[in-house]
Formats: sequence, structure tokens, C-alpha cells
Amino acid sequence: MKPLPPLPTGDVHDFDFLMGEWTCVNRKLKQRLAGSDDWDVFTSRMRCQPHLGGLSNVEETVFERGFSGMALRLFDAKERRWSIHWIDSRHAVLQPPVHGGFTGDHGRFYGEDTEGGRPVQVVFHWTRQGHDRARWEQAFSLDGETWESNWVMEFTRVAATG
Repeated sequence: MKPLPPLPTGDVHDFDFLMGEWTCVNRKLKQRLAGSDDWDVFTSRMRCQPHLGGLSNVEETVFERGFSGMALRLFDAKERRWSIHWIDSRHAVLQPPVHGGFTGDHGRFYGEDTEGGRPVQVVFHWTRQGHDRARWEQAFSLDGETWESNWVMEFTRVAATG
């Protein structure tokens, strides 16, 4: 497998845009790394809060499919790089992290994992789309050259009331 690309760096404020409550439309590939084009579409609701003076944040998502998940993001000030860790209620196992940061409105985060017993490279693509919209996409690669998008989340901020 080809080595991961150089890890992007970022800023402690990269995820400030994500704080608050969001609704989300999810598109998740039903079969990963199988040449499938069959997507499952479902909704979720997410809340993200900062911790440790902004050096970390926790995102908790409740999916209409009957499970929930949590992302823990930690900023390494020395390396100027975020690590993103994921856990969900279906498996209760902390997944290997991805690392990276934002350049402008686009974030790239890379890591390694397994899928179906095979080692894969993982990339998260984050896109800020103004104040009230965002997009996250996950892709896997078996060789480090060909990438398959397998989960896309389109976020819309929940309007503040009061």
C-alpha cells in the first residue's frame, strides 16, 4: 500500500464553526469496497461542544437507525494538527484516529483502519459551507491511490430559538 500523504496542519479554531446543534442527511454505502452503488439514506441529529478551552471538542450524534456515535477531536498545539477519534453504540470500541487540519474551508484528515478484515487507508474531507451548512465525507483506499467514498453527511444548523 502506498504511504499516506503528508498530514495537513491546522489551527485550534478549525472546528469552531461546528459548535452547536445540527440536523444531518446521511448517505452511507451499503457495501464498502465492493464496487457497489447502493446507498442507504437516513437522518441524524448532532450536537458539538468545545472543551479544554477549545483544544478539544466532543460531537454526539443520534442516528434514526437506532444507534448513536461520538467523535472526540483533540488539537496538538505543538504539531498544529487535530486527531479525530470515533466510537459508536453498535460496537463500543474506540476506532483508530485520523489526523490533519484545515486550509481555508477545506479539511483533510488521514489515518489507517481495517474494513472487512482488510487494512485500509481512511480520509475524512470536511467542507465549511458558510455559517449554517457543512459537509463531511469519508473515503477508503486499499492501495493509497484509488479512493471510494462510502459515507457523506450534509449538515444544516438548527436555528436558535428564544
